[in-house]
Order: sequence, then C-alpha cells, then structure tokens
Amino acid sequence: MPDPITNPATAEAIFGKQAVEAALADHAAVKGLAHLTTDAKWDRGELTLTIAPESIVAAARAAQASGYNFFEDCTAVDWYPSEPRFQLSYSLLSHSLKQRIRLVARLDSESPIIDSITSVWPSANFYEREVFDLFGIRFAGHPRLTRIMMPDNWNGHPLRKDYPVEGYR
Repeated sequence: MPDPITNPATAEAIFGKQAVEAALADHAAVKGLAHLTTDAKWDRGELTLTIAPESIVAAARAAQASGYNFFEDCTAVDWYPSEPRFQLSYSLLSHSLKQRIRLVARLDSESPIIDSITSVWPSANFYEREVFDLFGIRFAGHPRLTRIMMPDNWNGHPLRKDYPVEGYR
C-alpha cells in the first residue's frame, strides 16, 4: 500500500481525502507545529503549512526543533488585487528526516509586516532583504533591512503587480 506521506496523490485516489489528512496529522512537522498551523496540505509534492503571520517565529523555532535544520529559501507572491495580497513562503529541509516543508504566511496590502526569522536562521538575512527590496514586505526585528538589489534611491518595489512597467517618474 502506498504511503500517503511519500505519495499523497496516489494515496488520496486509493484511500480518500480523509485518510490522507489523517496521515498528514502524523507527519513530524505537523505534530511539532499543530498548534500554530491553520492549514496543512500537499502542494506540488511538498507539505505546505499555513501559519498566522504573528506566529511565524514560533513556527520556525518549532520546525527547527522538529528536525528541519536547514533554511533553503524565502520568497513572496503578490496576488494583487486579491486580499490577503502577499504570500510569504519559507522552504525548509530536514537532512535527518529527508523531508522538505514549506511554511506560508499571508499578509494584507495595508500592512505587509511580519517578524524576521533571522533569530532562528541567520541565513534568512539576505532572502528577507530581497523580499523587502522587490515586494516591500517589512520584516520586524531584521538586523539590517535595507535594499539589496535595487539602488538605494529607487522608488517603489518592482515585483509588485501594481508597479508601473516604466517605473515611477
């Protein structure tokens, strides 16, 4: 019988959605983060946990304590004109479990601010700066939240969907 954790699409077809959700509840990451997770699902072969923005640092610490010791990436998506507008995604890897997870937080356009996870993974520093520079998402408590790709005098955030193609003048 297929393992719903390693092959959720096949497992869902065989066992049904409820069985897959029950198997996800046994997943190491979900167990360690259950109290912080608002949603858990498979997305493109990877477990995605939706976290409330105010809980991101606690979720990062819990993920690290659950064996996810390697921070891979932080990126954002602008879903303009939908709200919440921004989706912030953190990709994590566990070498010992040989598993990846993605932590996702949604931020509205009025105040795209979230706590920095550099206290958990210092390697998030440059990724958070890139997201700030290109999307305008602010990371509270970041050690040096400055532009990293665009010139310091650049106006706006060029990966926002409402950014003018010709830039601001």
